[in-house]
Amino acid sequence: MSFKSGMAALNMQFSDRVPRTEYSAHNHWELVARVTGIDGTTVEANRPAAVKAFLEAWDYAFMWETCGHYEIPVRTDMGHAVYATGGADYQPEISCPFKTVEEVLNFDPCAVFPEVPMETLVANYKRCYDQRLRRGWDTVTMDGIYHTLFSGLIEIFGWEMLLLAGGTDEKRFARVIDSYFHWIRRYFEAAAKVQEVPVFMCHDDICWTSGPVFAPEWYRKHIFPRYKQMWAPLLEAGKKIIFTSDGNFTEFFDDIVDCGACSLVMEPSCDMAGFADKYGKRAGFVGNADTRILLLGGKADIYAEVQRCMDIGKKCPGFILAVGNHIPSNTPVDNALHYNDAYLKLSKR
Repeated sequence: MSFKSGMAALNMQFSDRVPRTEYSAHNHWELVARVTGIDGTTVEANRPAAVKAFLEAWDYAFMWETCGHYEIPVRTDMGHAVYATGGADYQPEISCPFKTVEEVLNFDPCAVFPEVPMETLVANYKRCYDQRLRRGWDTVTMDGIYHTLFSGLIEIFGWEMLLLAGGTDEKRFARVIDSYFHWIRRYFEAAAKVQEVPVFMCHDDICWTSGPVFAPEWYRKHIFPRYKQMWAPLLEAGKKIIFTSDGNFTEFFDDIVDCGACSLVMEPSCDMAGFADKYGKRAGFVGNADTRILLLGGKADIYAEVQRCMDIGKKCPGFILAVGNHIPSNTPVDNALHYNDAYLKLSKR
């Protein structure tokens, strides 16, 4: 029922069971092996079959993905914490191509970044989507953009230079934002031309766990009006837009729904209950079970966390359960299995 239930939720229709998705549990190879009996840890060739079997067993309503098809050629390397088993992705080095705030304020992404022909962008989206369909997963498949706008600025400048430039000269930094916006918006326009893709994932880490990085009015002046422009061709093409941000973006629920998102992916720091009360009958939401409870809690704690989410979301047709931010590979397998058991018990409507 995965594809069917995922599209039902995005179309604000009830299904018999609350749909669910996860963001990386299918790469937790010890968990995958326990669920499917297929060893993907020591035998990498088994992984495609293992993932497919796991997605079917855990009944993913959609697979969170962003194609992108782009490269940001000037970027700050902020390092990388351990994410995968074995820590092979750990990267402690940090580097920034910008040495002064003045260099940031003078930067023009449109003049530096490559302009790929529109027909190539469209072909890239089609090819990526076709490749994903060939995996044979019974789940909603999508295109998307990871560095929508604010995340693009983070990628280019890093946090320190971004905050310094934004606070030093708002007017000049607005020109930098506008230049990046004009460069990235073509990828949204290209995605709108790929008629066969029903869903678009728009990722932008606009907040920290503590809330907005800049004053809320700064976002309403510089970010959300540009969202409306970027999303307009997607909405005109009839696509469903799912919005994802890390952190607590409760402050911006109204703004994001007003821009046209049909569903919001939330971490545990967001006020999911408040969103459900206000928008639960006309907009969807995904989340927001706390990964820390799966990591550190006992069976009763995990059950209570799933119960909390179901008490909020079960009455809303667009609710999809997920663990936010994700289920990393250091999560005890038994705890992940307790979580799934609780979902199976509590998700029936």
